[in-house]
Amino acid sequence: MRESLSLFSWALLFSCCWVTQAEIFTSISHMTDLVYTEKELVQSLKEYIKAEESKLAAVKSWANKLDALTKVSTSDPEGYLAHPVNAYKLVKRLNTEWSELESLVLQNPSDGFVSNMSMHRQYFPGEEDKTGAAKALMRLQDTYQLDSEAFSKGKLPGMHSNAMLTVDDCFDMGKTAYNDGDYYHAVLWMQQSLKQLDAGEEAVISKADILDYLSYSVYQMGDLPRAVELTRRLVAIDPSHERAGGNLRYFERLLFKQLNELKQTQQSASEEPIQLGTYIRPKDHLPERDTYEALCRGEGVQMSEARRSRLLCRYQDGKRNPRLLLKPIKEEDEWDSPRIVRFLDMLSDEEIEKIKELAKPRLARATVRDPKTGVLTTANYRVSKSAWLEGEEDPIIDRVNQRIEDITGLTVDTAELLQVANYGVGGQYEPHFDFSRRPFDSNFKGDGNRLATFLNYKDEPDAFKRLGTGNRVATVLNYMSDVEAGGATVFPDFGAAIKPKKGTSVFWYNLFRSGEGDYRTRHAACPVLVGSKWVSNKWFHERGQEFRRPCGLTEVD
Repeated sequence: MRESLSLFSWALLFSCCWVTQAEIFTSISHMTDLVYTEKELVQSLKEYIKAEESKLAAVKSWANKLDALTKVSTSDPEGYLAHPVNAYKLVKRLNTEWSELESLVLQNPSDGFVSNMSMHRQYFPGEEDKTGAAKALMRLQDTYQLDSEAFSKGKLPGMHSNAMLTVDDCFDMGKTAYNDGDYYHAVLWMQQSLKQLDAGEEAVISKADILDYLSYSVYQMGDLPRAVELTRRLVAIDPSHERAGGNLRYFERLLFKQLNELKQTQQSASEEPIQLGTYIRPKDHLPERDTYEALCRGEGVQMSEARRSRLLCRYQDGKRNPRLLLKPIKEEDEWDSPRIVRFLDMLSDEEIEKIKELAKPRLARATVRDPKTGVLTTANYRVSKSAWLEGEEDPIIDRVNQRIEDITGLTVDTAELLQVANYGVGGQYEPHFDFSRRPFDSNFKGDGNRLATFLNYKDEPDAFKRLGTGNRVATVLNYMSDVEAGGATVFPDFGAAIKPKKGTSVFWYNLFRSGEGDYRTRHAACPVLVGSKWVSNKWFHERGQEFRRPCGLTEVD
């Protein structure tokens, strides 16, 4: 069977996020360094070629000169050596000049290039990086419902580029999925590889290899008729293939048994090409996957025109805060319940560039708190790079923190440091809560939806225990870049999608006034399809807000 196959070597040429040692570099900021590294290596390679050509030209010159000389000397050796100068020069050549030629031939102009390669190799993507890159493309493919052909031809929503995927690239994508047990994506990419090969595109990989992986992946997806048909094609191409014959007999027996059980006659495999939608994508750990991805595509937003008409905009002076009286902040309602507002012109271009400048050297794989231990750890559902900045580091950070406090009315004294994150292509943060969940209370009197939510998500009561500042009461999310496509902040529970807009900030409360979590605020950062997404955020905690946001009279005030 297919699992018994020997390991195949593979390489993914299309990379959009990568890992060095234990860290995944999903930041465009870090990826740009690789672009310049590659340019430097190309220049080094050109210099090596030039040195090799120069060396070869010198050797050719020697060879031509000695060829002419030996023709003369071998025509009459005794007559040639009768002249004392010729005898001397022969001895001199063999004693000295041939040794010099030997040294020239032994010179290795590649030393500089090899040294340069060795210096940069420590920053090169590794095997894990290629897997991460492939999975990022598949994540985009799923979220934005893009077929493999669109990707292979560089056709993405709103743009078309020359970034093409070859037959071998598509095969490597499929093999990455296959090795991960992801037969759904393995089928899509192997089919695309086969389609491009059948269209006449040149490739290193053979059609037999593609059919080998494709037929078994289709079998794993439960499509026995097509698995039989593809394996027959494989046998026709390579009758001596080590697995094809056995697989074909096995598939045919299973199909015969299946048809007998269903009392059906054998039908030919569907002639429709395999494409997005041919097979159902397997369910995963995320209960609201479909809703989340639909919102990322701009579908299913639950904002009616009547409801939208009640959203307002205003000038916000932070309840007559002295620092905002002469220059109030523009505030727009993004959602009514729960209330989400957007502050316009919250950050200037100068402030954004300074924040990015301070954060870039420290960007590290973004972490989440382990629900059991409360310790920060990396997770596959959060793919970005982040850094934490203190107010004392630069006057601009202090100024931004003060502005956030002024406009929200909440103290930053107990807030977390300003977190800066950079999401590269495919970077995302799947649906999550900003606050920590407490154990379910059997006396809870809330509505049924909240009760169901309580039961569906794990408790993490100790997530912020070590901080000693209580739970995360509110979130300010600063957008520090525009994003060409993707990257929205979505709230699956009530169907909101908020698009990034440079210089603006969005604000919402994670807790009711009672301190109970508002489970409606579960939100996500959609994968970045095109562009680079820079954000920074401030998480406020309960301690210190007692008189700034007093408790309400009911649990859900």
